[in-house]
Amino acid sequence: MSSALSRALRPTVIAAVAGLVVMLVIPFYAEPFLLQAGLFAMAAAIGAIGLNLLTGSTGQLSMGHAFFLAVGAYGYVYFAGDSGHELSGLGLPTPLAAVLAVVLAGLAGGLFSPIAGRLRGTYLGIASLALIFIGQHILHNAHAITGGANGRDVPPLELAGFSFADTPELVVFQVPLRALEKLWFLALLLLLAAAWVARGILRGRPGRAMGTIRDHEIAAGVMGVPVARYRAGVFVLSSMYAGLAGVLLAMAFRRTVPDYFGIILSLEYLAMIVIGGLGSVAGAVAGAAFVSLLPPLFTRYGDGLPLIAAPGAEGVSPAEASRILYGAAVVAVVLFFPGGLLGVWGRVRASLAARRTSHPLTRMEPEEQPT
Repeated sequence: MSSALSRALRPTVIAAVAGLVVMLVIPFYAEPFLLQAGLFAMAAAIGAIGLNLLTGSTGQLSMGHAFFLAVGAYGYVYFAGDSGHELSGLGLPTPLAAVLAVVLAGLAGGLFSPIAGRLRGTYLGIASLALIFIGQHILHNAHAITGGANGRDVPPLELAGFSFADTPELVVFQVPLRALEKLWFLALLLLLAAAWVARGILRGRPGRAMGTIRDHEIAAGVMGVPVARYRAGVFVLSSMYAGLAGVLLAMAFRRTVPDYFGIILSLEYLAMIVIGGLGSVAGAVAGAAFVSLLPPLFTRYGDGLPLIAAPGAEGVSPAEASRILYGAAVVAVVLFFPGGLLGVWGRVRASLAARRTSHPLTRMEPEEQPT
């Protein structure tokens, strides 16, 4: 690796290592409110990575991402839950239930993939939007499986005798780790794995094929790329990412509610990948953190901000204020920062590299520099 490239990558490596250290330390100091907000953000980041593979890297517009999150969440609850009064479940081991829920989301994406393989642009967006309405109808009416409008409780994950519940507590460095703290480390591990897999796909031959399909679909077909197969395959992969995000959301919420998995959630995921940067794993993570953390932070700390009213009071609610803010962020990104937050970071990194190279000492040859 050349010295110039090494200097250019240094800020990114330092930022990544520092971010990982902070994420590992947070559970030992943060309050439960912040831990739950962070869990939602990490689950959203996994789902956003999947949508970015589909929309940002392959150019397929999907408005039905929330449907596959619901499949993952409710699939886990059904597979892991026990049958009871007016509710049914298979009572499977929770790790197996989580895996089956992700597979079920992939199968749901596979059923839709013939449509995804043949439609593109607005037509695919409208077709995928129908999944939201179908999903809402099923979630509200399949009472035995979903619990209807009231939802269902989510069984805690138990892995090799280790429970991700409040009890029993796990004490580390004299700090009791309950359900949120335990789930934090699990979500962080799954996020790193999901990002690593997606990064490998984008840097390999599939990623080059996906980029060619997005930019020059006809040329990709002429070059021998199976366009329909790739488009369908990426849709299945994106659905599995959404299913995994749905499983994590269900564990963090501890109760599944149908109204959460509506069209607003799908729009939020589209905002995540646009704000963060299309076609980038890091951009999806940054956009997910930006969009998913705004509502809880405004709810908790918005009392001192102008125009924001307390929940239930007259005025702009924290949720509405957050939507206005990231809606404005989408417009700003489209008009001024096409690369999103990742593009802004790239400009900052390039500026820092330019300053270092323009410094008199860095322009000297090694033997010319003073000792």
